[in-house]
Amino acid sequence: MPMKMTQEERAAFLNEVHVAVISVPDPGRGPLAVPVWYAYVPQDEFHIWTGGDSHKVALLREAGRCSICVQQETPPYKYVSVEGPVAMEPIQLERDLRPLVYRYLGPEEGQAYIEGLGGETAGTGDLLIRVKPERWRTLDFSKNEA
Repeated sequence: MPMKMTQEERAAFLNEVHVAVISVPDPGRGPLAVPVWYAYVPQDEFHIWTGGDSHKVALLREAGRCSICVQQETPPYKYVSVEGPVAMEPIQLERDLRPLVYRYLGPEEGQAYIEGLGGETAGTGDLLIRVKPERWRTLDFSKNEA
């Protein structure tokens, strides 16, 4: 039985709260692979928040692309892995940052987190990374149980 996810299954899985791992080429070394919070816009792109002066940003600018892997760490195991080009822009508190923080922490803890980052100035100097998937790989081991 095929264990690949359909487009609808993939979108539903990515809409759940998981931590993703972004991987970026790091010339002369192994790829940089770090956990990130993400939002997924179905059939469109991934949004990731990061500090504007991070090593990750320098590598993304150089490579112009990355890979992202989102997995379910408990049985039945599932994952979605994508590769694609990146675009970066300053993050906006209300459009980007607040929804992402609330996605992972909920409104109450999310608001406290944003206040800890500076409240209305939270995210200043940070970037929104947009990743446009060109290649998809998916696997859903629950399909093997049928």
